Amino acid sequence: MAIQLEPFSLPNATASWERPRAGGKFLFADGDKLHVKGVTYGTFRAGEDRVEFPPPAMVERDFRLMAAHGVNAVRTYTPPPRWLLDRAWQQGLRVMVGLAVERDVGYLNDTRDLSGIAARVRERVRACAGHPAVLCYAIGNEIPAPVVRWLGPRRIERFLARMAREVREQDPGALITYVNYPSTEYLDCGFADLISFNVYLESMERFEAYLPRLQNLAGDRPLLITELGLDSLRAGVEAQAAMVSKQVRGAFAAGSAGVFVYAWTDEWHRGGEDVHDWDFGLVRRDRAPKPALAAVSRAFAEVPFADDERWPRISVVVCTYNGSRLLRDALEGIKQLDYPDFEAIVVDDGSADGSGALAAEYGVRVIRNAENRGLSAARNTGWQAATGEIIAYLDDDARPDPQWLRYLAWAFRTTGHVGIGGPNIAPAGDGWIAECVAHSPGGPMHVLVSDTVAEHIPGCNMAFRRSALAAIAGFDARFRTAGDDVDLCWRLQDAGGTLGFHAGAMVWHHRRNSVRTYWRQQLGYGRAEALLEAK
Repeated sequence: MAIQLEPFSLPNATASWERPRAGGKFLFADGDKLHVKGVTYGTFRAGEDRVEFPPPAMVERDFRLMAAHGVNAVRTYTPPPRWLLDRAWQQGLRVMVGLAVERDVGYLNDTRDLSGIAARVRERVRACAGHPAVLCYAIGNEIPAPVVRWLGPRRIERFLARMAREVREQDPGALITYVNYPSTEYLDCGFADLISFNVYLESMERFEAYLPRLQNLAGDRPLLITELGLDSLRAGVEAQAAMVSKQVRGAFAAGSAGVFVYAWTDEWHRGGEDVHDWDFGLVRRDRAPKPALAAVSRAFAEVPFADDERWPRISVVVCTYNGSRLLRDALEGIKQLDYPDFEAIVVDDGSADGSGALAAEYGVRVIRNAENRGLSAARNTGWQAATGEIIAYLDDDARPDPQWLRYLAWAFRTTGHVGIGGPNIAPAGDGWIAECVAHSPGGPMHVLVSDTVAEHIPGCNMAFRRSALAAIAGFDARFRTAGDDVDLCWRLQDAGGTLGFHAGAMVWHHRRNSVRTYWRQQLGYGRAEALLEAK
């Protein structure tokens, strides 16, 4: 017999929720970065109404307890009924909606006609489409590696891409992902707005080593860790609390856009049976909290980093030459940096367009050169005047993510690298020419020799230990417009240092917005390459 529900009125207080969007390595909503702090929910035994979730009263109690412990997202493995989305929205929770196509993938062995599967996906999406609580749609979860090998990865990729198109048609603008796992990490999920992985590694060393690999697989898209956890039945409740807390913190420190802890409750149903020999829940079957719930709550409260950690002083150096057109955006970004101990220095290298006066409006330290001395000389002026133990360079046409310095500092604190770089991503809205340039060769790019070690980090987003710069006398002043970053990186490595890369240390880097300026940039790069070759 179907459960009869009273009409549910959505509260006005949350009516302004913005649909989440992907922006570079992170998610955003309501004008702010959205750190996804989630738990998985289910799978559960279906009731008489065939709904694979607990009764509404139990769901509401669960969601209220989640929200009280800092959870802001729930992952379901099957499409939730509309009333569940309503109750999530009421408690301030967003829902990763599982569409469960992994249950249908076996049909590919018998037919290439996907119309039946597509129709079921459309029906599942229509039941949730447009609801403000929807975080994203997960097309499927962990298609088994033997199935992928049997059917072939290209066929699975085409299947998933087809289902993604079906989702977009039913709910335009919604975020889409596929939840992968290490055994099939080679699948190309180019259709996905964000990359999702389930990761179970009980060694923190191995867990932290695998996260940078996943970030590199994700590229310029956000990375979600959609399952991590530990079985308290075998490991014990205290060990579960310690490990899950560490992994949540480690995932966010590595620049992940979000984490889902597996699972909310020990109650779990699979394969037609209730499962009693695994206890991954943060609460027991009767919803009594385990120590892991409080530990995860504390970790979520400190995302992405705890405020009580010791942070090194950082000097942000921006060198500009007639860069006033985009300099204001860079300064606005610096103004919004979330970091407890930094200074900002703008080196005005002989500009004639008022760049120095513009910088002075923002209260930063401005050093003016009477004439244009070149980029390397300006960068040397910056670090020599700086008071920080870390020197972070930002181009005058780049805007830093608010936590840019946090991720850089964390990387310096946890490694011995003398330099750290991060992604530079073209922002949307700069026009079609800038978008074309962003996809053209010759752009500023980092070069990695492993998942964490770089051979080169580009000048628009690079940071160095001041002592390392001093040891090699800084930048070579012969490089006036380009090539100085490559030369510096090579000399630092020749001196015995290493360079690192952190995916979370992101900046938005405006590309050239005309063919003429792009052509001039490439000419400058060519001259710098010739100088590097000669040197």
